[in-house]
Amino acid sequence: MARPIVLSNGEMHVGINDYGLVHDFYYPYVGLENHAIGHGTRHRVGVWVNGDFSWLDDGNWNIRFDYEHDALVGKTRATNEKLRIQLSFVDAVDGEMSTFMRSIDVTNLADETRDVRVFLHQAFVIGDSRSNTDTAQYLPDTNALVHYRGRRVLIVSAVASGSPFDQHSIGLFGIEGREGTFKDAEDGELSMTNVEHGRVDSVLRFRFEMLAQTSEHIDYHISAGTSLRSAIDADRIVKTEGVASRLRKTAKWWQQWLEPAIRVASALPEKRRQQFVRSVMILKSHIDKRGAVIASTDSAMLNYGRDAYGYTWPRDTAYILWPLIRLGYTDEPRAAFDFYRRVMHADGYFSHKYRADGAIGSSWHPYVHQGGIISAPIQTDETAVMLFMFTQFYHAHPSVELIDEYYQSFVKPTANFLSKYIEHQTSLPRPSYDLWEESFMTTTYTTAATYAALLAAAELAEIAMDNESSVAWRAVAEDMKEQSVARLYNADRQCFNRGYLHHPDGSETTVDTTVDVSSVFGAFMFGLQPIDSPEIINSFETIRQTFDQPHNIGLPRYENDAYGRSHDTAPSSYWHVTTLWYAQYCIEAGNIEMAERIVEWVEEHSYESGVLAEQIDPESGYSRSVAPLAWSHAEYVATVLDLLAQNRSDEVKNEL
Repeated sequence: MARPIVLSNGEMHVGINDYGLVHDFYYPYVGLENHAIGHGTRHRVGVWVNGDFSWLDDGNWNIRFDYEHDALVGKTRATNEKLRIQLSFVDAVDGEMSTFMRSIDVTNLADETRDVRVFLHQAFVIGDSRSNTDTAQYLPDTNALVHYRGRRVLIVSAVASGSPFDQHSIGLFGIEGREGTFKDAEDGELSMTNVEHGRVDSVLRFRFEMLAQTSEHIDYHISAGTSLRSAIDADRIVKTEGVASRLRKTAKWWQQWLEPAIRVASALPEKRRQQFVRSVMILKSHIDKRGAVIASTDSAMLNYGRDAYGYTWPRDTAYILWPLIRLGYTDEPRAAFDFYRRVMHADGYFSHKYRADGAIGSSWHPYVHQGGIISAPIQTDETAVMLFMFTQFYHAHPSVELIDEYYQSFVKPTANFLSKYIEHQTSLPRPSYDLWEESFMTTTYTTAATYAALLAAAELAEIAMDNESSVAWRAVAEDMKEQSVARLYNADRQCFNRGYLHHPDGSETTVDTTVDVSSVFGAFMFGLQPIDSPEIINSFETIRQTFDQPHNIGLPRYENDAYGRSHDTAPSSYWHVTTLWYAQYCIEAGNIEMAERIVEWVEEHSYESGVLAEQIDPESGYSRSVAPLAWSHAEYVATVLDLLAQNRSDEVKNEL
């Protein structure tokens, strides 16, 4: 299940699911400590009308999603034709404090007066914990409910026309045979229980005598803190100022932050402006204020697998930072480089992935690899692309301060690692896991990324007056380029191989000839070979022929990719990332028409709110895997910026 609406302030992050319900609730890190990650923890919303009851997720509601203009403020409209009720939500995470807010309009679509009761349900598993030690209590002094465990406190408040909810109930869910306290609402009345501990949920009720074709309004919010006092203080501010006022302030904050993106969007075709700005917003929503850039906060994968994407990968981070750097943002890249400087291994490399608090994330990569090879469980390209992206940040904002602050602590350690992590007999990188995290070998993509990173680092070394390092890194990069075609290009397939692995006893070399979009994109994008070289031209032609381009716009990651397929015999899923990579090549090669078609295809396969998933099912055309995936949005923004730059270049040529 996707998250068509995500909301964030860099400390609290909330995901709204396809039913308009809160389904992810992160605090105090984006991507870490999802307090709504347990089974059955979606926060239900229900309506009782003259004895008939319906929850928003029971299949009887037509639900539409949107974002407010130029702000990370969600808009959800749910209509139940049978009940003749409409609910309209305006949702946001406060821009200044960790409070989730919902402004709710309840409309009676019938032509008669009716007894309407609205139920708002909360279910938390605080701290991602599977133990049953949470507590929920009614707070009579503040007319609120509190859910807490240790240093995580959540205050739930709601008012209608200045009056708080008229009934509440607190109970158990998912343990001791209890389905959940939400069931207490279905007869229209709540039991008014005031406290429970274990795995607890709670429900609030509002009762309205609604005239025909009229509306009532509810202001609802959840304030978080690391103590009861801090959570109550935030709750009090919202109650004093009002949800409407806080929503306006939050919208204004987003509009100010988005000014660089809006300025660029004004030069785009009108049909593209909204998707562009929303993609930039979604990138920002996945960045923790302490620097971690989260791949995806959609936790739905946990319904089917062992883990989700709530981590920061160095590779994803680099690609997500790139369009932000191009748009002129500085705070987010600086925070990310600071984060990775803190977590860097003493040997100068980055691990597979990290949690938002800097701890090493889960991994399936061993220290002992095929053939008994022993090496760190890493993907060398992740270190390379982070180093390369820092050099791009420097060139966008050159200053002595950046060199003084980052050269010795970030640039030199990573470049030294990359220059030494080399097979001396080939001059190419030692084997590590590929960017898709599946194959242990020396890959074309990693070679290309390492080559570009070392050349870029050599330039910074010259600026830092470290000529010895500059010469050494440049020499390694030049040797790498010289060997790349002979060792990585497949003349028979007319394409760069995915990679190869030398067996440690020297008996043989296993070559992987799979047509992999990342291999060709890497060789092109990082300049391993020039764009007009036969190897690049032939490789992209092989991609076109292998995946039947241009008849099918979408591209998979590689031949026979099984990850994310809907069934065993289904074709490989299309990925927005690889498809947009092809568009970026088309722009450089002058095939603007094809690039435009690809961008339009991506736009057509977004959710109505603008959210882009990781994959598209080739058979159904529906999104698969997590949604949103920040990397998909990053490649979309980067591609649109490439198109804009190309159009401006053409305009200049025409003027001349």
